[in-house]
Amino acid sequence: MLLLVAGCESGEVGGEEAGQAGESEAYPVPVGTARPDEVVLRVPTTADGDTAFTLVGLTTGMPTLIGSHAEFHAKGQFVRVRMSVVNNGRSSVSFAARRHVLVDGGGGEHEADEQAMLVKRQPDVVDLGANVRLEYDAYYDIPAGAEPRALRVYGGPTLTDLKDATGTEIPLTGS
Repeated sequence: MLLLVAGCESGEVGGEEAGQAGESEAYPVPVGTARPDEVVLRVPTTADGDTAFTLVGLTTGMPTLIGSHAEFHAKGQFVRVRMSVVNNGRSSVSFAARRHVLVDGGGGEHEADEQAMLVKRQPDVVDLGANVRLEYDAYYDIPAGAEPRALRVYGGPTLTDLKDATGTEIPLTGS
């Protein structure tokens, strides 16, 4: 038996509500509210290999972090960078969520603070599947007078960079 569908008048697939030819619909991803001490970042999404990074929030000058079981004091100041990460590749990638480096205005480089990441229960190494999105915070303990300038991100190994040796620097300006 052969069944042919001539058209749809109800706005279902193929109708006007599905968008014009060549247009893609956007997912209804919920908008998040910035935290009271956070500056919303408006910097372009940047790719490193198959991984796309969108930096969404920046908080500076935090003297203390409080987690579910600990209070942790900064040696200088804690800086928090909120980001969304998407694996645009066709395979999963072993994504090191704590590998990113914060670069300050004087050129100093700061690795994610392991204790702060633990206190705030943020991810470490994640098997980031194909087309999977992850949103989280990265915490850094930098000198009290230092100003964050950029975040060097690492998207995970690719066929052209198996060791993920080179990262991509994203400026923290444009907020």
